[in-house]
Amino acid sequence: MSLSIRNQIAGTVASVSAGEAMATVKVRIDGGRHLTAAITLEAVKDLGLAQGSTVRALVKSTEVSLATGPVTGLSIRNQLPGTVTAIALGGAMASVKIEVDGGELTAAITRDAVTELGLKAGSAVVALMKSTEVSLAAA
Repeated sequence: MSLSIRNQIAGTVASVSAGEAMATVKVRIDGGRHLTAAITLEAVKDLGLAQGSTVRALVKSTEVSLATGPVTGLSIRNQLPGTVTAIALGGAMASVKIEVDGGELTAAITRDAVTELGLKAGSAVVALMKSTEVSLAAA
């Protein structure tokens, strides 16, 4: 299956914490960092997810926010430090490529945000992704 979602990071399920209808799945990626995905229990069952399962974490580029350093006092669980490798500027939006442990992410952010954050190739950033915006695919 081909997908339009370019942000795909391979990992291994570290834990599954089930609730009544949803579960949080922690995925260990290269470098020892973790991503958390909030998915339905039905998806956990359908994908056969358990500790040790190999998966791909998928995140749309429009759901990746950037900060210039670690952020505290925030409910967003997924904060991956990385380095900007490329920026493609459009009239209103920009596509920012970031090298992180485990692979590469692309963030679609406004051109104004690129300017205000002073982003350029080599800039240190933190990619922020809500756990509800991380999907999982069985590898």
